[in-house]
Amino acid sequence: MSAHPVRHLQRARDLADVRYAEPITVRDLADAAGLSPSYFSREFRRVFGEAPHQYLLTRRLERAAALLRDTDWTVARICHAVGLTSVGSFTTAFGRVFGLSPTSYRASFPPATRHIRIPLCVARSYGRPAYRTFREDPTPEASVDSPA
Repeated sequence: MSAHPVRHLQRARDLADVRYAEPITVRDLADAAGLSPSYFSREFRRVFGEAPHQYLLTRRLERAAALLRDTDWTVARICHAVGLTSVGSFTTAFGRVFGLSPTSYRASFPPATRHIRIPLCVARSYGRPAYRTFREDPTPEASVDSPA
């Protein structure tokens, strides 16, 4: 018994979602779906409303937007981290989708340092006073030296 045809397409879409940062081709996605590249492209567009290449680019740009908001990485580093090779093409595509350049997009959000997430136990540990005692400073003891 074979799987429903849409299930094959979902398998390819899942592959694009997981491996977006790798150099994936339409042939790789079609192989994951068990279809020829041309038939795969037509069916993918019919079912999901966009071409496989466009879907992959959209996932990459969404991830790039998250990295721009949440890190202080350079635009070039983000471009390469999401699987794109040309910073110029990345900037153009990003502007087309988000309406701003990557730098302007980043500037419209609070600095990434405000998003640092650390476990609560670590925050509490570092928030404790360095010299904590149950009582105030110990009282000085009376001198036991007596004049003889």
